[in-house]
Amino acid sequence: MTRLRSPLQFDASGRTATVDPATHVRGLIEQLLLTSPGERLRRPDFGSGLFHAVFDPGGADLAVALQDLAQAALDRWLGDLITVEAVEVRADDATLRVDVQYVLRATGERRQDSFTAPGGAP
Repeated sequence: MTRLRSPLQFDASGRTATVDPATHVRGLIEQLLLTSPGERLRRPDFGSGLFHAVFDPGGADLAVALQDLAQAALDRWLGDLITVEAVEVRADDATLRVDVQYVLRATGERRQDSFTAPGGAP
C-alpha cells in the first residue's frame, strides 16, 4: 500500500506523489520529533518538546531526559504503527540529533533512522 507523500507534492507526471509505507512512517516520525507542543492549532499537545531543552545545561542527565521525552512522544502518537526499541538524543552546540531504532508493526521490518535539526529549532 502506498501513501501520499507528506508534505503534499506532485510527481513528474503531475499526479499526487506517493511513497512506500516505510518512508511514510519515517516522515511521521520526523514530523513528530521536529514539532513542538503548541505548534498545531487543533492538536496543541502534538509534538515531542525536544527543542525546549536543547540549550539547557545538564549534560548526561539532560540527554536521558530528552531520550525519555522522545520515546514517550513516539509511543503516544505512533505506537499503533511502530514499536520503539531505542532512542538516542545528542545535542552538539546548536545541532540536535535523534537516532531512533524501531520495528514497523505492519511488516515486522526493523529500521534505524537519524533526524537532525540544525540551529536547535526546526
